[in-house]
Amino acid sequence: MNQSKEKIALVTGANRGIGKQVSIDLAKQGIYVLIGSRNASDAEDTFKQVTAVGKGEIVSLDVSKEQSINEVSDVITGSFGRLDILVNNAGIFTDPGSFFDTTTEDLHRTLLVNVFGPFRLIQVFLPMMVQNNFGRIVNVSSGMGQLSDMGGGYPAYRISKTAINALTNLVSTEGVGKNIKINSVCPGWVKTDMGGASATRPVEKGAETIVWAATLPDNGPTGKFFRDKKEIPW
Repeated sequence: MNQSKEKIALVTGANRGIGKQVSIDLAKQGIYVLIGSRNASDAEDTFKQVTAVGKGEIVSLDVSKEQSINEVSDVITGSFGRLDILVNNAGIFTDPGSFFDTTTEDLHRTLLVNVFGPFRLIQVFLPMMVQNNFGRIVNVSSGMGQLSDMGGGYPAYRISKTAINALTNLVSTEGVGKNIKINSVCPGWVKTDMGGASATRPVEKGAETIVWAATLPDNGPTGKFFRDKKEIPW
């Protein structure tokens, strides 16, 4: 339990990859990190690394399940009374690749994790941020969700990331004048379980702009899409 005034952050999908690195980097900045993971046991290594440089705890969270989101909301409200930073990092990329091979089931499963989860988490925690006149929300997106540069293939993933960009733009208006910054970040092609061994970026580089967006100053941007701390087109 933490009742101090240090900032409280929830990072989803924090048991590995980018989410794990974001958790460590936020903890280094003196932020108390709630390490969101579907299975608490999978996040033990993240917890060890977070607590080696700062403070945090594991919270059991499956973003595809409404009940799990509600339970985490109850825990955070009961223990802290607020949430300052939300990093919607949890995501899946299970497309077979071809438009014609992708089923509506593939699309539904992808949207459930990549869009419905962040949508509901923002609905739950944004009012708390508005009440406290402070909040930073980062939606982890992808260049594959840019309508301005849309290619073919992987429709479920592309549609989900286009939708998360739209969600960022839409909900950013809810925080205007309340010191709330809501942005999307493309981490680039990162060496993770999702990105694969051929990826060009180390995980530290992938996490960098997400951490930057999660700790923006009061005069920082909102409703934008970033890569390498620079705005990119939708």
